[in-house]
Amino acid sequence: MTPAAVGGAGCSPETTAPPTVGVEEEFVLADRRSRSAVCRSLSVVRSARARLGGPHVTPELSQSQLETVSGVCRTGVDVEAEVRRLRAGAAAAAAEHDCLLVPSGVAVLGRSGPPPVLDQPRYRALVHRFGAVVHGQGVNACHVHVGVADREAAVRAVNHLRGWMPLLLALTANSPYSDGADTGYASWRSVVWSRWPSAGPPPRLHDGAHYERVVDQLVASGAALDPAMVYWHVRPSAHLPTIEVRVADVMPDATTTTAYALLVRALVGHAVELVRSGEPAPDVPDLLLRAACWQAARHGSVGVLPATHTFDCAPMAVGRLIEELWKRVEPHLSRYGDDRRVGDWLSDVQLNGSGSTRQRRAAERHEGGLQAVVDDLAVEAP
Repeated sequence: MTPAAVGGAGCSPETTAPPTVGVEEEFVLADRRSRSAVCRSLSVVRSARARLGGPHVTPELSQSQLETVSGVCRTGVDVEAEVRRLRAGAAAAAAEHDCLLVPSGVAVLGRSGPPPVLDQPRYRALVHRFGAVVHGQGVNACHVHVGVADREAAVRAVNHLRGWMPLLLALTANSPYSDGADTGYASWRSVVWSRWPSAGPPPRLHDGAHYERVVDQLVASGAALDPAMVYWHVRPSAHLPTIEVRVADVMPDATTTTAYALLVRALVGHAVELVRSGEPAPDVPDLLLRAACWQAARHGSVGVLPATHTFDCAPMAVGRLIEELWKRVEPHLSRYGDDRRVGDWLSDVQLNGSGSTRQRRAAERHEGGLQAVVDDLAVEAP
């Protein structure tokens, strides 16, 4: 068990300013009566922007989705306040249009994915290029951006981060149900998302020039429309001075989202330190990393995963992997007063499982009734 950490909620004035962190969350819009996914995003986004500001709410590929985009944050208190503000505003806007705002990786009831695709040039181009791959892609993730101004360091840090992606996916899996059925997976979202040719674990990158060359080749091959469509689990952002970690399902509540974002910030900080110290990253084979991510999607926080953060990648229980992760991130968490939040969350996952376990327990309590799962997840409108 990861012990609940001792520490405060903020950082002392003497502590170096924490790296910036931002959070993007995607949600299903479900009809208030049927609890099935419903295509009302244009109306809901318009209402949400009036409440929260234009840059903080966007439509997504499917018309049954909505995305919130946080401001730039420094402290755990700021992150949680921002996530709660955005969720509350989006939920209130959804309620205006007889919808529930549901944080699940895919729609529990109904099909959250297109068709219909949102009528925008980029999304029309996706349909033209990728055909039926687009169908069902109404999936909802949590993306965390961590400020790293040095682009070369960011690219090299990805090599140290890529081996942790299976564990992060296992911890955040929150999509066992799809269209009214149990998929047998903890994260069905990640399985659906992996159909894109540019999605999945990133390759090992030699340097910034190699990164640019690989991205250019993906675009030239037709596997991506542009650099922004390199849908790796972790990547240097295409448009911001950040490392973006994209592996997680959207999570059930603001407390969990906050803890995860702070964990990601600490893990990025550790990776950047390793780069600056000249420590080589494990050369994990791409196929093994992809297989480990599949296993994390299948079983979530239960069972065994290859330890892809190490050179030998020996199988290791998820609980042991959490302990290994904690050793590396705890100094960064303690530095900024984030250790208690993250320690409490990791302990809870070890005891009670991730969001996918919560969804299945809610269904069991109501004799398999999936409407109750939607109600348990739905963000309460103020």
